[in-house]
Amino acid sequence: MQNTKQQFIEFALEADVLRFGEFKTKAGRLSPYFFNAGLFNTGARLDRLGAFYAETLLAARKAGRLDFDMIFGPAYKGIPLAASVAMNLSRMGCDVPWAFNRKEIKDHGEGGMIVGAPLKGRVVIIDDVISAGTSVRESVKIIEANNASPSGVLIAVDRMERGGTADAPTATSAVQDVEKTFGLSVVSIINLHDLLAFMDGPSEKAKTVAQYRDAVAAYRARYGA
Repeated sequence: MQNTKQQFIEFALEADVLRFGEFKTKAGRLSPYFFNAGLFNTGARLDRLGAFYAETLLAARKAGRLDFDMIFGPAYKGIPLAASVAMNLSRMGCDVPWAFNRKEIKDHGEGGMIVGAPLKGRVVIIDDVISAGTSVRESVKIIEANNASPSGVLIAVDRMERGGTADAPTATSAVQDVEKTFGLSVVSIINLHDLLAFMDGPSEKAKTVAQYRDAVAAYRARYGA
């Protein structure tokens, strides 16, 4: 397992963002794990989270998977994420503009929907996960309406899970749907394969969650895309 991926999983476990047990998803499925990015809720946690995003983004660009001129954080979860990613990119020698949207157009002051830098060039969308793809669809519309080009999506975790409900799953995942519909690369810090590999590993953190490995693998076998 790549060191960055292992460190991110350990970080998520330490912050209690990644949990194991039994959790009911919006699709009505009982998942053996849950990732709640909202619990990266201190300055230090958000800063470190942004560093993982930034490292992953630069690695994806180096590998030719995704290029960008600026970053965009969709309201609301994407706003602090984009800010943290922008700051961490700057520390890594890649100072780029960033922006986010309002949920409602402001009709006073500076007005408009976009806050921050004007949307120009290749814009990468920053979010926590892709569940139904709604946030990405809205972001693509906003970016294209401003004559810029969405270049890809960067998320924390790809669950690699088919959409739909527990009884009627779709053939593909939300991530795959986004890639197919918009022709965008979706890059994640980790995915479910990475998590399973971590749980098989020798680290002390891995040993604390190894008991859930079979349940996660069975969930992957049933709903994986």
